[in-house]
Amino acid sequence: MYRKIMRFLESWKESRYRKPLILQGARQVGKTYSILEFGRTYYENVAYFNFETNPKLNKTFEENISPGYLIPILSHISGQTIVKEKTLIVFDEVQLCERALTSLKYFCEDAPDYHIIVAGSLLGVAVNRAKYSFPVGKVDIKTMYPMDMEEFMLAMGEDAMVEQIKKSFQTDTPLPSALHDAAMLLYRQYLVVGGMPECVIQFAETKDHILVRHTQDTILASYLNDMSKYNNLNEIKKTRLVYDNITVQLSKKNTRFQYKLIRKGGRASEFENAIEWLTLSGIVSQVYKVEHIKKPLENYRNIDAFKIYVSDTGLLCAKKDLAANDVLYMVEEINDFKGGMAENYVNTQLGMNGHKTYYWESERGAEIDFIIQRDGQIIPIEVKSADNTRAKSLKVYIDTYKPAYAIKLSSKNFGFEDGKKIVPLYAAFCI
Repeated sequence: MYRKIMRFLESWKESRYRKPLILQGARQVGKTYSILEFGRTYYENVAYFNFETNPKLNKTFEENISPGYLIPILSHISGQTIVKEKTLIVFDEVQLCERALTSLKYFCEDAPDYHIIVAGSLLGVAVNRAKYSFPVGKVDIKTMYPMDMEEFMLAMGEDAMVEQIKKSFQTDTPLPSALHDAAMLLYRQYLVVGGMPECVIQFAETKDHILVRHTQDTILASYLNDMSKYNNLNEIKKTRLVYDNITVQLSKKNTRFQYKLIRKGGRASEFENAIEWLTLSGIVSQVYKVEHIKKPLENYRNIDAFKIYVSDTGLLCAKKDLAANDVLYMVEEINDFKGGMAENYVNTQLGMNGHKTYYWESERGAEIDFIIQRDGQIIPIEVKSADNTRAKSLKVYIDTYKPAYAIKLSSKNFGFEDGKKIVPLYAAFCI
């Protein structure tokens, strides 16, 4: 399966400024698979070390972490001759060995010709909670996400459709209606299947939603297990409470996160550590309200007003226990959840493209789902789960801030009208 991360890894390998690379991201997003595939394709051999499956590895790093000491020992352990520039060294689940992480500083300074990538599912959590000596400035860092809508369509063999969607996005030209309908079906399939590689492979091969749901439930169980394993005892229950409550919050008309919906009388001080844990683990992302439409947006975020979205729409559906057919046919019974689900989907696609997302509210309650910076411009994005074209909030925003253009995502075909770029939901990956 094609993953876009490969393009990044290729340019990392060739860069004259290359440093050891930390590839972080939630569990099961395909980090190990992508690194090993990259290693097999672009290097003569791969020396792979997993700190979860081989805990004894930690002892190797206890005495000395200089490359000159480590390389002969690592060659022996892996059964691979490690050669500068020809071998890819991989440390997996590196959050379990602080000294291995610290050793990257010395690889960068003393042995830059060795190519090394480390991966960690809960690296953000480990580094934040433990007294890690993090190699600041001595590593490249990249976050990996689940497969986006484009990667999903490619996995489904829809290469030609992807190219047509990209052209229509550039030119604001509608797709032929038959293609548009087929792409909307793929979008709804993506909502159910999500972008976890194992789920996508299973669906592409079998089209069996029951099998996919079983895999999703297994991934959700592993997340719950991590919450117990890599968390303070006091925080475990709170973290689970917050995670379980996210789907409830996304079903509300106002999807802004409210502590009182977790527990009656709930307060920020009680749950903020739990939210931080979930965010650092890559399982969820926070989208803050922006108070002023000025650059840089980060300066004007309101840290007390935010929404929380989960990292994968398939896991969202599994967590909500939504039947596949209810989403595929968008039945009325899930009307309360359609808006939150579409917002969650768009946020994941924007995040995968490197956008930092915010939302905006006027004093009178007009709300824009997402505000991003694109090509140097601050752009408002309105999300509609169907083809409902009335967007009063967008009009208020446009009248107030006069953006270069606005983006409206819905089930409508491509177009451009009244300063609004009309983009079908399936094309969110183009933004």
